[in-house]
Amino acid sequence: MSMNTISHYKQTIQEHSAEYAVREALESGRKDTHNVFISLYEERALARARQVDEGTVSGRLAGVPFVAKDNFLTLGGATTAASHFLENFHAPLQATAVEKLEAEGAICIGKVNLDAFAHGGSTENSAYGVTKNAHDTARVAGGSSGGSAVAVALGTVPFALGTDTGGSIRQPASFNGVVGIKPTYGAVSRYGVVAMASGTDTIGVLASTVSDTELLLEVLSGQDERDMTTLPDYFIPQDKPTGKKIGLIKEFMADGIDEEVSAQILSAVEKLQSDGYEIEEVSMPMLKYALAIYYIVVPAEISSNLARYDGIRYGTQKGNDGSLQDVYEMSRQAGFEAENKRRIIIGSFVLSSGSFDAYYQKAQKARTLLIREFNDLFERYDALIGPVAPETAFKIGQNTEDPLKMYLEDVMTVPPSLAGLPAVSVPVGKTKDGLPVGLQIIGKRRDDAQILAVARDVEAQYGQ
Repeated sequence: MSMNTISHYKQTIQEHSAEYAVREALESGRKDTHNVFISLYEERALARARQVDEGTVSGRLAGVPFVAKDNFLTLGGATTAASHFLENFHAPLQATAVEKLEAEGAICIGKVNLDAFAHGGSTENSAYGVTKNAHDTARVAGGSSGGSAVAVALGTVPFALGTDTGGSIRQPASFNGVVGIKPTYGAVSRYGVVAMASGTDTIGVLASTVSDTELLLEVLSGQDERDMTTLPDYFIPQDKPTGKKIGLIKEFMADGIDEEVSAQILSAVEKLQSDGYEIEEVSMPMLKYALAIYYIVVPAEISSNLARYDGIRYGTQKGNDGSLQDVYEMSRQAGFEAENKRRIIIGSFVLSSGSFDAYYQKAQKARTLLIREFNDLFERYDALIGPVAPETAFKIGQNTEDPLKMYLEDVMTVPPSLAGLPAVSVPVGKTKDGLPVGLQIIGKRRDDAQILAVARDVEAQYGQ
């Protein structure tokens, strides 16, 4: 397996042409045996490649192919969010993130698989079938940005767009051995991306190297008048970290973590120490509540965001011969996957008049305490580290009958999401079975450049 970098594609374009490079990527997509692609945009991609070759399109990414998770609105084909509800939806506009990449000459060759509406951590909840892990086809790709991670890991494209609400970039990045960043909440515009939970949805990228990730974040970050949560552009890549005092989160290394994952993380700690980092164990007592907070706050926002999908106002309509209630019921029954329904029910319950104070309001107060704990640690440490997930990629079907077990896979990724912090997964070796392990590096808000500088040092230790 050989991942491709942006510089590899630039060299291919220089030696041949942008059209040649794009055809190469499209051919790889056509040979997809991992169920990565939902659609390929051959006609539009080749037309843009010819524009690059003719000199009418230029930029830092001129001619470089990429893929978008299929919850990004794009021209050239349907945007399905891996759901039957949107199987016929052709967007009239493109997401800001896609527009920014295309403004730099990048070429979207197609859309890749995810858990429907990004609800899940394995890409098993897709209406289009499960995506298989790049290293072992009997195992999951992770999720919800599973297709994005596998497309990069297989070398089909050098980078992919993803979304991360509670770990949906970092976890599949770890499972497939690629770099994946969830930037600070608001660093990249969410405009034109199918909403999951608007209070934690974050746009990021999966790439083969840290330097490629830095370039992409430079392109993507910045304010967007169409997304009022976006921050003024603050991201400037750093040559080296501004500080090397790191906290290793004790609770992430406790009971429940796979022994081989733990060993790889501790090996990465030793390598960082040999590179001059000062690493101390730190404790965050509020972490034990993070998953409970997340699975109250996020389903509440999901139930609100998905209320529009009824077959009348939005989404594919079913049962149009019956009453309005029949249309609602039949459209939602056919359009939503089981996990979508589960989260809508949970969210509707915690927002109901009898439960709002007991659940939703209490969860938001606990979330504030978690944020304070992070803030206190960042007064003493330049970054925090730990595993991305308690185990490596699990087998397809292993957790599908146990939603709670599936939710526990998010235990290490949801805390930074609840606090709106930047966090990156960088590969730090493999288990004896050849399954990748990712190190999670967490920074304070707007410290994206710092954690990527640390990630670059980690990457150098592993000769990547």
